Order: sequence, then structure tokens, then C-alpha cells
Amino acid sequence: MNDRFQRFSLLIGDEKMDTLYSKTVLILGIGGVGGYVVEALARCGIGTLILVDFDIIELTNINRQIIALSSTIGQKKVNVWEERIKDINPNCKIICYDYFVDSSNYLKLFENKIDYFVDACDSIKTKKLVIDYCLKNDIKIISSMGTGNRMDPSKLEIIEIKKTSGDPLARIIRKYFKDEHINKKLMVLCSKEIPKKRGRTISSTAFVPSSAGFLISSYIIKELIK
Repeated sequence: MNDRFQRFSLLIGDEKMDTLYSKTVLILGIGGVGGYVVEALARCGIGTLILVDFDIIELTNINRQIIALSSTIGQKKVNVWEERIKDINPNCKIICYDYFVDSSNYLKLFENKIDYFVDACDSIKTKKLVIDYCLKNDIKIISSMGTGNRMDPSKLEIIEIKKTSGDPLARIIRKYFKDEHINKKLMVLCSKEIPKKRGRTISSTAFVPSSAGFLISSYIIKELIK
């Protein structure tokens, strides 16, 4: 037994821990929500983590992103995360893609064998691209909807996209499904809380994105070992 994960192995059993050691999860967007997904999956013993983000850490990230510290401002998110994951679990294989994902390059992500795809990106166009590809190619995916402008983490839930309500981003994705006649099931992380309008800049908290990330990681772990 790997002592790093002994306490988790006591909960799920050695055989299921071995399953997690063999799995690959891709996280697209490793900021507020995606960062806490990475953190939890690394601490659950996932064998390979694929990190996708083109951004650098900024001062305004400190209130909600686990890797955002005074000492990391200005550094590439993928680089800081790679170092952190190695410190958590040196046996974890880490693959980094440091670019903005769009129609010209998104297929490169799928050159890897992916057991679960986490869409935690902000770009609607990118979301549509990766959701469509995953559904057409039977790649398991969960997509994060909006967590900004919200205060209540208890209103978060994982739900099928067609059953969502009140989330502006989910409304866009639902319309996309309708317009493109997509009948496949998509699970999303969504909030029932109506977002508060605070001008053009999206507001955020320390506790809503983090709670969303942990809910997603919990869902993925249960899916991988069930």
C-alpha cells in the first residue's frame, strides 16, 4: 500500500486504489474550479493528470485559486501545478498543454487516452468543441457551468444539462444541444443560485468555486471506481 493514500485506501479498498493509479483525467482550465479538481484528484492517487491552461497567475486570482500566492504571481499555471502535484505524489504522471484551446488545436488533447474529461474552461466556443467531441467519441465528460457572482455553495449540484435552470451559461449550452439536435446525456456542475449582477467584472468567492471543484472530483472518483 502507498502510505500517501493509506487513509483513502482504507475507505475504498486496495483494489479500487489500484484502479485509480491506472486512470488518466484531463482538466481543461485549472483556475478556480479546475484547480480544486486537480488538487483533489492528485490527493486521491489518479495516475495521470493532463493539465490544460494558457494563463498566468494574477493578483486577482488569490481570493479563489489554490495555487495563487504572492510568491506565484506572474508564473504559468501549468508550471506551478506541475510542481505542486509532484510534491503531493511524485509517482503521478503529468502532461501539460500551455495554450488556449480552440478549433485549430483542440484535437491534440485527444491524442491521449482519457478516462475522464473535466471541462472547467471559461470559453463557450471551447466548451462546445470539447463537449461535442467527447459525446461523439464516448469519452466521459463533466462540464462546469458558472460559479461566479454567487455566494451559496449549498446551491451547487451535479445534474444533467437538460434539467438545469437559472444558470445563464447552462442556458447557452442547452440551446446548443437543441439547435444541434444533440440527444446524448451531459452531466454538469451547476448552481441553482441566481447570479448577482455586480457590473461587467465577474465577482467570486473562496468557497463556491472550491466547493464546485470538490463536487466534480468526488463525482469522478465514484464514477471511476464503481
